[in-house]
Amino acid sequence: MQSAAQHSLIDDGAGTTRLVLSGQLTLARIGPIEAELRAMPGPVEVVDLSQVEEIDTVGAYVVCRFARRLDSDITGASPEAERLLAAVREIDTAGDNHPHRLPVWERVPTKLGEHVFNARGGIFGVVGFFGQILIGAASLLRHPTRFPVKALVHQMELVGVSALPIIGLMSFLIGIVIAQQGSVQLEQFGAEALTVNLVGRITLRELGVLMTAIMVAGRSGSAFAAQLGTMKLTEEIDAMRTIGISPIEVLVIPRILAATFMMVLLGFYASVVAIVGGAVVGQFGLGIPFLTFLLRIQEVVPTHDLWVGLIKAPVFGLIVALAGCYNGLQVRSNSEEVGRRTTMSVVSAIFAVIVLDAFFAVFFTEIGWG
Repeated sequence: MQSAAQHSLIDDGAGTTRLVLSGQLTLARIGPIEAELRAMPGPVEVVDLSQVEEIDTVGAYVVCRFARRLDSDITGASPEAERLLAAVREIDTAGDNHPHRLPVWERVPTKLGEHVFNARGGIFGVVGFFGQILIGAASLLRHPTRFPVKALVHQMELVGVSALPIIGLMSFLIGIVIAQQGSVQLEQFGAEALTVNLVGRITLRELGVLMTAIMVAGRSGSAFAAQLGTMKLTEEIDAMRTIGISPIEVLVIPRILAATFMMVLLGFYASVVAIVGGAVVGQFGLGIPFLTFLLRIQEVVPTHDLWVGLIKAPVFGLIVALAGCYNGLQVRSNSEEVGRRTTMSVVSAIFAVIVLDAFFAVFFTEIGWG
């Protein structure tokens, strides 16, 4: 039976105090006396280990720390104990354990340079990835029988059909909010009737497709990154390459085509549902009949507003799919990377969509579609 660590103080009568340790000085047994040794006042001239049955690195560390604090000599150690004591004796417990930190005037430019360098590498990676997609698309055009039709239909169902309920609910509520808040502001000028113009133009031109793109990025873009990242981690993609199947053709291109095509339908669907939500507010809050609200939309919303939304939608879908697939294929070495790359795919897709939306706003205004 293993014995717990024990200690006793012995005064030899000549003014020398000896600390005698006995039992098991191991991680599992030294706990009861470790706090007592740390709080023990001096002086203690000698630490006697002759009665110690077993000692490990933790026990040697506790003994050395005690001896260093009270400037004591260690005696009676076995050869095994001596080796452990020699290994831990040089540890400076009073030293600074924090890593060296550069001053702020050096740290900020260094971090900025690292981010710029990483951005440069990221741009090269995205351009190379886009090139692989073009090569894969050209190969499928030369051999149309290899086109993964079933995979494309499956991804269109996941990206588009399965997203209809959540996007419809989100768009309906957005339409309600725009109509309600817009009517409150327009009421100050006696122009509540212009709520129809506000809801129609802002949903068809901007918010319908923009909010849909953000939702698709969080829903489908993250799924692309997680799926491909997991396949990369389990070496399924390497196995596909080994047997002569191109992952770009089988996994990436169907997802990109599905997101690009379905974003057009989802963007239009979201705009229509948002207009319906605004019409509900008009019916119950503004006194505008439901059908009158919808007929008025056709009169006050220019046709080019619809085209603006339809032109932006496939571009946003392409950006979302590229971000998800690229980050999924960049997963390396461990499962933590899957979560990190999934987050990066959503953040980068939403950022790129908003930047492109600002560019489109300026571009369409300049060509007279303002």
